[in-house]
Amino acid sequence: MITMLKITYEDFSIEEIIQETKAKEIGAIVSFIGVVRGKSNSKDVDKFEIKPPEEMALHQMKKIRAETFQKFDVKRISIVQRIGSLKVSENILLIVVGAPHRDEAFKACRHVLEQMKKMVKHWEKEICMREKSVD
Repeated sequence: MITMLKITYEDFSIEEIIQETKAKEIGAIVSFIGVVRGKSNSKDVDKFEIKPPEEMALHQMKKIRAETFQKFDVKRISIVQRIGSLKVSENILLIVVGAPHRDEAFKACRHVLEQMKKMVKHWEKEICMREKSVD
């Protein structure tokens, strides 16, 4: 099993990680890319901050990966989580799952996504633009 777990301030190469996932036992690769959205609750987003305790986050990512390998017939899982202060449209999260069959790849990718969302919700913050006051 080849997998990557990474927490980084830098952007990542989606193509590189997908290429690293390919192997003769892989028949399906499913990926999810989370990006900073420009609107939240009808307000314009200025930036998105995510500041987890890195060692704790990496430990949780390892647990999520292990649980996913146990629950689904997948061969490779890569998770890259961006941290720091991010601008609208920047990448936040990449999940790439390789499996012999597409159904398991989709299910496993969704599982990783939902578990990651639970993990980071305490460490993330959308910062919306202040509304301009009219004098």
